[in-house]
Amino acid sequence: MSAIKAVFVLIHGGWHNHSTWDRVTPILTASGFAALTLDLPGAGVNAIAPTSLDLRPFDPAAFAAEPSLMAGVTQDERTQAVVALVKEAASLSDGKVVLVGHSAGGMTISAVAEQVPDLLLAVVYLAGFMVPNGMPLLAMLQHERLSSALSPGLFVGDPAAIGATRIHAGSTDEAYRSLLKASFYSDVSESDFAYAASQLHCDESNAGALTPSEITPGRFGTVPRHYIRCTQDRAVPVTGQDHMIATVDGAIGGKTTTHTLESSHSPFLSQPAALSKILIDICLQSLAAQRAEAS
Repeated sequence: MSAIKAVFVLIHGGWHNHSTWDRVTPILTASGFAALTLDLPGAGVNAIAPTSLDLRPFDPAAFAAEPSLMAGVTQDERTQAVVALVKEAASLSDGKVVLVGHSAGGMTISAVAEQVPDLLLAVVYLAGFMVPNGMPLLAMLQHERLSSALSPGLFVGDPAAIGATRIHAGSTDEAYRSLLKASFYSDVSESDFAYAASQLHCDESNAGALTPSEITPGRFGTVPRHYIRCTQDRAVPVTGQDHMIATVDGAIGGKTTTHTLESSHSPFLSQPAALSKILIDICLQSLAAQRAEAS
């Protein structure tokens, strides 16, 4: 394992799973890095769909009202799952770990960076929610700088009543599918969109949106942080991305290094090579900085 330059730990966003990274990990591996992924608690193989999803004929009202079986999943469960993965990565690479989070996964990587800052070379937000201490994701999503986000139009039912933020990725309604594609995948092919949508789960526990960020200058703030801006993003608009960068920099101190892709919310599908190049460049720069500091 000593030949590995560093390990990337790649964290998916809301309603997604580890397959998010399927086009990125081979590029990283071919370049001499390792990459670890997982399905977060409540996501992917760990998700349980509402029983009403499979009823035929489909009953939209029942689907919108059924309490979520994922309501009990906590942000801390997700944080601890990723802390364990980061520790595994650190054991493979002499502590050379780059932690990457997409979209809502940004909340998890912030919490992990606060807990284990000494294990991280860098933390990287890919159109991710990077919010200041004490603020939950939902409060940031409701900020005027994110008001053009299309994704809230996908939500089904009352999150407070069902205990989760629910989407219907398998919907056959053409308007809904068009909105789903426009929100997350506007620059990917129809076949790639169909596959990506088939991987999405229905329910994201409200805990992820309602748990306040807990980051401090003395821990989170010691980890070099990077933000990959996605200029055509309709789920986390670039105006919101820039607002989050400025807000956290002002609150924590230091400066987030920014990178830019002319992409939708899902460059791991539409531009995996360009995304991978940015990640590798971040890692190599971080390794060089670590060596310079050691000498």
